[in-house]
Amino acid sequence: MSVSVPGNATAGAQAGGGGHGAAAGGATSSVDHAVVNKMLSHYLLIVLGAVSGALLIWRVTTVLVRYVRTVTCLHNDQQRYFAKPSHNYSWFQKNILYAPIFSKRHNREFQISSALNVGTLPSRLQLFFLLAYLGTNVAFCVMTIDFSGPLGQVAALIRNRTGYLAVVNMVPLFLMAGRNNPLINLLGISFDTFNLLHRWFGRIVMLESVAHTVAWLVGNASKNGWSAAFNTAITVKFLMWGFISTCAMIALCIQASSIFRHAYYETFKIAHIALAILAVLGLWYHLDLKKLPQLKYLYAVCALWIFDRAARFLRVGYRNIGAGGTKTLVEALPGGACRVTVSMARPWDFRPGQHAYLYMPSIGFWQSHPFTVAWSDEVEQLDGEKGLPMDRHDVLYQKKTSVSFIIRGRTGFTGALYSRAAANPDGKLVTRCLVEGPYRGSHQLHSYGTVMLFAGGVGVTQAVPHVRDLVAGYSNGTVAARKVIMVWVIQTPEHLEWIRPWMTEILAMEKRREVLKIMLFVSRPRSTKEIHSPSSTVQMFPGRPNIDTLLGMEMENQIGTMAVTVCGPGALSDEVRRAVRNKQYNGAVDFVEEAFSW
Repeated sequence: MSVSVPGNATAGAQAGGGGHGAAAGGATSSVDHAVVNKMLSHYLLIVLGAVSGALLIWRVTTVLVRYVRTVTCLHNDQQRYFAKPSHNYSWFQKNILYAPIFSKRHNREFQISSALNVGTLPSRLQLFFLLAYLGTNVAFCVMTIDFSGPLGQVAALIRNRTGYLAVVNMVPLFLMAGRNNPLINLLGISFDTFNLLHRWFGRIVMLESVAHTVAWLVGNASKNGWSAAFNTAITVKFLMWGFISTCAMIALCIQASSIFRHAYYETFKIAHIALAILAVLGLWYHLDLKKLPQLKYLYAVCALWIFDRAARFLRVGYRNIGAGGTKTLVEALPGGACRVTVSMARPWDFRPGQHAYLYMPSIGFWQSHPFTVAWSDEVEQLDGEKGLPMDRHDVLYQKKTSVSFIIRGRTGFTGALYSRAAANPDGKLVTRCLVEGPYRGSHQLHSYGTVMLFAGGVGVTQAVPHVRDLVAGYSNGTVAARKVIMVWVIQTPEHLEWIRPWMTEILAMEKRREVLKIMLFVSRPRSTKEIHSPSSTVQMFPGRPNIDTLLGMEMENQIGTMAVTVCGPGALSDEVRRAVRNKQYNGAVDFVEEAFSW
């Protein structure tokens, strides 16, 4: 991306640009606009800082409210006060916080074919922020510029302004791309949301870079002609590197479009990193050759990228090296899924909703893919040579954490993993796996008196840890939960095998019957004989659930504030979201959607 912003009247002439600085209207005018460019760039960062500050206040307030609610409800089985909705807050949640752009569609993808789709829609609140930020950038690009002046002068001013803003926008662009983005935990915003913002910020940077390059070409061509302008752009080193950077940014946005990203994800990922490096490298030379002041923002961009890569490397090393390393068992399951159990080299503090990135060199050498941690156990690894543990260090040394994932085999990495495991006679594969994580868990649900968890297919991996956590907390008296309902939609009963060992353990937990109800919906049963309910607390039904009806039934006897979570196909998520919005005035109910769009 060609994003130079000359700060004086001679910069353009030195670059062979045909009078860049002179066209700006003299030395005094140039200095004034350089100050304005710097000021507006600072304002852009202030705008982002103000939004982050507001979100931080919201985050702190929410945490405090949930803490007070948890403490208040620990020994309160009715929790009537917290079940009452606030009219104003319910309106805000229904029409702003949880609202899709239009009536219903948000997470359901626009499918062109089984392999191609054009992505999903942002929420109403996300769209408002994106439009406001885009509008701010457009306004800053044209502010204080007199468009009645000579073409060369106007082009030079636009060139300088758009170049400055493009470089500044690269700082939040790279911050949002990182897995170790500190704002994820600080503001309580999911990586999925930051991923969405990253894509749109990238498009803004690309548009400003193109505007910067076109403005330079127009200004130069107005004096020397288009042929001379293009020739100068590719022969003068300073301009050539900027032109390369702009081309790389355009290529980034094209190959990052949903159609290419979903159809060829592994290829997209490698190409995306390579093009990003090329864009930054070209910009670095572009700015450094003229010692332009915008180089300081590029220092920040590089620092953010290095920090994220170093943090990832350290996570992988810490979690997988030492104490015999990690050991991995892959089991092929009915329904084209596999259960991956990793015995970790070091213990980790497991929380519901956490996810990790898995590296399996034998399946995909350079690839890492995110998966929700479905289960975690602590296993004692006794070593006969060391004898009995004598101190805390020995206890920790002998303590092993095993984490399990359910992975549905589709195409690429997941398809190859399932095929390798299913090809073995016993359907099991022992391989090497490196785990990068854990990364932030979802919202903790301890403060809710009623919790309803909807899951579709492998989305049950998000629900199961919460169920175990809440049932254990109810038994110990450490959570507000008095009703926990898990609704799982599966295609065939054989999918129950995915989580059978874990559900057996949950169903044997103390006081489970007092708090937990499980509802299984089989959308494609082969026979009605397959549908049978083991007990009143574990029920099985044919077909798909009526979300509105189920939610209404539970809200009639709601205890405390209700949390409704969903993880699964986009159509299910949108249906649950719609039902929760429609019930906002019937009781205090919060909505949590777990999704990972890529």
